[in-house]
Amino acid sequence: MSTSNQHQFRYTQTPSKVLHLRNLPWECSEEELIELCNPFGKIVNTKCNVGANRNQAFVEFVDLNQAISMVSYYASSSEPAQVRGKTVYIQYSNRHEIVNNKSPGDIPGNVLLVTIEGVEAGDVSIDVIHLVFSAFGFVHKIATFEKTAGFQALIQFTDAETASSAREALDGRSIPRYLLPDHVGSCNLRISYSAHRDLNIKFQSNRSRDYTNPMLPVNHSAMEGAAQPTIGPDGKRREPESNVLLASIENMQYAVTVDVINTVFSAFGTIQKIAMFEKNGQTQALIQYPDVVTAAAAREALEGHCIYDGGYCKLHLSYSRHTDLNVKAFSDKSRDYTVPHPSLVAAQVPATAWQNPQAAPMYHAGAPAFQTQVPGGQVPSWDPNLQSVRPSYISVPGAYPVQTGAVPPMPAYASTGMPTTSSPLSQSSPNPIGISHPGAPGSSPVRPGGASPGQHYYG
Repeated sequence: MSTSNQHQFRYTQTPSKVLHLRNLPWECSEEELIELCNPFGKIVNTKCNVGANRNQAFVEFVDLNQAISMVSYYASSSEPAQVRGKTVYIQYSNRHEIVNNKSPGDIPGNVLLVTIEGVEAGDVSIDVIHLVFSAFGFVHKIATFEKTAGFQALIQFTDAETASSAREALDGRSIPRYLLPDHVGSCNLRISYSAHRDLNIKFQSNRSRDYTNPMLPVNHSAMEGAAQPTIGPDGKRREPESNVLLASIENMQYAVTVDVINTVFSAFGTIQKIAMFEKNGQTQALIQYPDVVTAAAAREALEGHCIYDGGYCKLHLSYSRHTDLNVKAFSDKSRDYTVPHPSLVAAQVPATAWQNPQAAPMYHAGAPAFQTQVPGGQVPSWDPNLQSVRPSYISVPGAYPVQTGAVPPMPAYASTGMPTTSSPLSQSSPNPIGISHPGAPGSSPVRPGGASPGQHYYG
């Protein structure tokens, strides 16, 4: 559609006394809107900072003819409507009145939503937050969490008046420097009202507090993580370690299932639980080990590595604040290996001295992963006795609908802390690109689908 047709459509919509303004400057004020529209009539209502980029607004004239006058003027004028030098696009709105010109964050209440900019979770403790806001009145409850906007907190006061005084005094200000860790320069507070009226705090921890109920149970595992981050010998902040890893998967050209995650991470120790989810359009997984040592070994070995050849499904690992995942025992997105499952129990085999009793490693020292090179592009069969409880690679889809190539193989990962001669996972290369036949020296890697190493994979 041409530009002229777009303009024609914009100005031939059904007239309304409410106009929709787009491409406004950031945080355009009500006064700026009124100044733009006043020459054409009286404005009775406005709604500012609408949309994801907060660059849209609605204005309501007292009379329909006044709105038509403004639209007609800029439709025929060579000078476009402008605010702070930006061209503003005007069209009739589908609504006939503005019901509420205030966003939920502007409606006063007794609970404040505080966004602490410039910090990460753990940099500002809940005790510091309580100290800052209790200067304006009794703080009933605090709950902290992480969202896309950053580290946030909900703070409940006795009434809206106390909350309003705290907001007016602290909005846009910074927490005093002496209350912050050395590695944090400054942090700004962005405060709005929350729609909540009474926070539901289930237990006392470093993430939530109820100052009105001293008998509330204490989550000791959460309290243990309340310590401030440690600083390493190099002066850089060290991430608190945990027995649960958070894996972010980039360049997802091939499917990654719970079984694939189990195959990769079980090479370093017993996996207790796995939970997969989508966040901000990215696939992520939580992997729970029985202890921090095992999780640390897996993180060190797998960080930055790819599950498939060609740089596909790259892993970025960090420690999670969780210590015990609450997941469904057996589903497409989660697995609890501490809960016996009939199909899993039937598939289990006795574990050797080095083997993981719940999840066998990817390769076996005494038998080759592939018995022969399978002709005709067929998928080679895996010996189920070598798989323990894990399904074979056949469970991973061979290709997405748009793909023409087979799924590349998953690299083997050396288990850290084991003697080289004692583990079938030991490799001559830290990141092999194929699954070689251990029973035939010098044989070329074999890829799922029967593709040879010389073939290309197209994602």
